[in-house]
Amino acid sequence: MNNKQMVEIWGDIVELKSLIMSIVISSITTMGAYFIAPKGNQTMELFFGLGGAVLGFIISTIFIEPKRDINIEK
Repeated sequence: MNNKQMVEIWGDIVELKSLIMSIVISSITTMGAYFIAPKGNQTMELFFGLGGAVLGFIISTIFIEPKRDINIEK
């Protein structure tokens, strides 16, 4: 049996460690990109923040491997 802590989010079951790691990665990249945007330009701050969120998603998908096995039976 698996001893990893799991939590249900939006109808899916995920490992708690992976969830926290992905939230931290996304938060750091989103806020980091937001703070390097030109000050006073709200449009650029928005786009930089969104770009940071996308970058965080990409980094999370690289470092966090899926835990699900899918078997197709005919």
